[in-house]
Amino acid sequence: MTTASAKEGMRTFAQVLVNTAVANVTTSFLWFALVFWVYLETRSVLATGIVGGAYMLLVAVVSLLFGTFVDRHRKQTVMLLAALITLVSFCVAGVLFLFFPEDALLDLGGPMFWIFSGVILFGAVVENLRNIALSTTVTLLVPVERHANANGLVGTVQGLAFIVTSVFSGLSVGLLGMGWTLVIAIVLTGLVAFHLLWLRIPEELPEPDASTPAIDLRGSVSAIRGAPGLFALIIFSTFNNLIGGVYLALMDPYGLQLFSVELWGIVLGVASTGFILGGLVVARFGLGRNPIRTMLLLVAGMGVLGATFTLREWWPLYAGGIFVYMLLIPAVEAAEQTVIQKVVPYDRQGRVFGFAQAMESAAAPVTAFIIAPIAQFLIIPYMTTEAGGATWGWLLGDGSTRGIALVFVFSGLIMIALALGAFLTRSYRILSAAYGDEEPNGRVVTIR
Repeated sequence: MTTASAKEGMRTFAQVLVNTAVANVTTSFLWFALVFWVYLETRSVLATGIVGGAYMLLVAVVSLLFGTFVDRHRKQTVMLLAALITLVSFCVAGVLFLFFPEDALLDLGGPMFWIFSGVILFGAVVENLRNIALSTTVTLLVPVERHANANGLVGTVQGLAFIVTSVFSGLSVGLLGMGWTLVIAIVLTGLVAFHLLWLRIPEELPEPDASTPAIDLRGSVSAIRGAPGLFALIIFSTFNNLIGGVYLALMDPYGLQLFSVELWGIVLGVASTGFILGGLVVARFGLGRNPIRTMLLLVAGMGVLGATFTLREWWPLYAGGIFVYMLLIPAVEAAEQTVIQKVVPYDRQGRVFGFAQAMESAAAPVTAFIIAPIAQFLIIPYMTTEAGGATWGWLLGDGSTRGIALVFVFSGLIMIALALGAFLTRSYRILSAAYGDEEPNGRVVTIR
């Protein structure tokens, strides 16, 4: 790649990154608003756990299909299609909200709750098609030696999207209501699609392969098996998603017990500045001499946070824990992405990223679906009893959220054990040896 073409590629990548950031903000904005709205109106941890877990489970199911689709089509076409499908889904949700009373939409035992939530869920899930395409555009548009840095920028933009989403979802639901929240999401999604019509991503049309199925599991597995230890890397990357499932089910209910919905959104947004800072650190310094070791150490750190940031019902401890957790996420994600971009041929990267996303996304709903009913019906009631307080009060203190805190403690300890145990595996040694051909600055070099 010449200097001129490298500059042009980086400019195009910047436009793609900003467009994807706005799209992610919009879908996350509406999705967060739905979770806030449902919990505030029903006060059901089970409902938020099921809704959040369903999102991650559906992402896991469709990611293999998405990955194959990305490899078969130009990336601009993929992104535009995703934007249009999301726009239609949000419009349908707006019509449902307009014609059905809120009581019907919030009745967990009725069909309209699941139809309304499902339509928004579908639109949000399709957005992940764009994220897979974005990961492959790093290989397409960014010089090899800048891959790790570009992945750090992706993390920074995602962090900025999370901050905007967290703040404005809470404010929108609290001050405007769910109806106007839907209107905002529809308008922004339409603007994203319009911008994509004018964006040009230089890429040749992928050669059609009639023998490749819509879900090319065999091609994904073949590409993964072609790189020593790559499957183990994907397994290691699922560790942070295991604790992510607990957060998915319980973080918002815990926060909404400590704060009003408006203030909770602001607290989430401020704490999520850690995501931006973490992404900037990766963009500036790379991932170290051994990105796999870096990833596992950070996952162990996430476990320590999960076991400690709710030991007392004290909002600075909770908010600070979220900040540090967000600080660690970009490096964990960038480590996996950089290695895949290094060893997997470009024409198969979509399938590998889709497979990795399926594996990682499947971990969160498993824990969310398990934890939500256990917390709702067993742990939370138990911690309100005299026996629960006597047994765990020395560790967790007193308060209305001690049941959720107990779940966080044990899930964090499990995460620490998994991450540290991975250092003892043969797969870790193979990965460390396989990816040892690095530049002096520690950035992984892509093999052509």
